[in-house]
Amino acid sequence: MQIAITFRHMEASNPIRAYAEEKVGRVKKYIDEPIDAQVVLTVAKKIRHKAEVTLTAKGITIKGSEETGDMYASIDAVVDKIERQLKRYREKLKAHKPLSGRERQVSKTIFDAESIDTGDGSPEIVRTDNFIVKPMAVEEAVMQMNLMHKEFLVYTDASSEEVNVVYRRKDGNYGVIVPQAK
Repeated sequence: MQIAITFRHMEASNPIRAYAEEKVGRVKKYIDEPIDAQVVLTVAKKIRHKAEVTLTAKGITIKGSEETGDMYASIDAVVDKIERQLKRYREKLKAHKPLSGRERQVSKTIFDAESIDTGDGSPEIVRTDNFIVKPMAVEEAVMQMNLMHKEFLVYTDASSEEVNVVYRRKDGNYGVIVPQAK
């Protein structure tokens, strides 16, 4: 686990750094994959102590932020919040176990906007990504999309084995696109 600690508007303190590393290191027991943790410790007006933690591990990103009158209390509170999120995530994954061997390979291509606007007929490809689309229920797809802070997610529906898209609507609700052949 790699932990990067940033101090804002305060002096870098080894005791606070060690305390934050120890507390954030506790979350390793909830996730098996390699984890990158970004910790930002901020003091505003000498009375507001804020701790922000961002964890990134194999497809998920979990963020937490807490503000109190003491830096140590802020670190404790944000780590407790992150642990609750990770426990909830782990329980949801256990409840929605995907069937192995049913994943699909999907390719995402990004085109250069200028090549499309010029109308020369051949848009220039800027980047292509390949990723595995695992079977999951709609609820798990929404959870994954929220954890990754994305606007949409392509997934395979576990019951129908069709590729679907779940997206966040402007009114705050969610929509599902289910393609149908004629």
